[in-house]
Amino acid sequence: MDLSRVKGRNLWVRAAALQRVKLADRMDNKPNQLSGGQQQRVAIARAIVNQPLLVLADEPTGALDSHTTKDVLTIFSELNATGITVVMVTHEPDVARLTRRIVWFRDGEIMDAHLTPADIGHLTATV
Repeated sequence: MDLSRVKGRNLWVRAAALQRVKLADRMDNKPNQLSGGQQQRVAIARAIVNQPLLVLADEPTGALDSHTTKDVLTIFSELNATGITVVMVTHEPDVARLTRRIVWFRDGEIMDAHLTPADIGHLTATV
């Protein structure tokens, strides 16, 4: 996230978003100087700054270690608590267990649109 042309409150908001995703020390780096996981976290920081009503996240934890995955999921939970809808695609049952609602797709078809985290055990047994 290039902050060289950003001034005042916007600079503070953007810097705080990078700190929230634990990338404050990478503020001056270009995308090609970041790992895939770091680039994913920059995208999350952008979402925080822009305060959208909806966040679409395609495998947001796929390139992250377990500690950073927990941090990212905490951020998504906090965003959701403020009224932001988070739609996340994941193949990781442990990640899906932390959501409130699960829509299960198989081969491009919706198999079940009303699953809860309690259904994950059944779901993984039938895959």
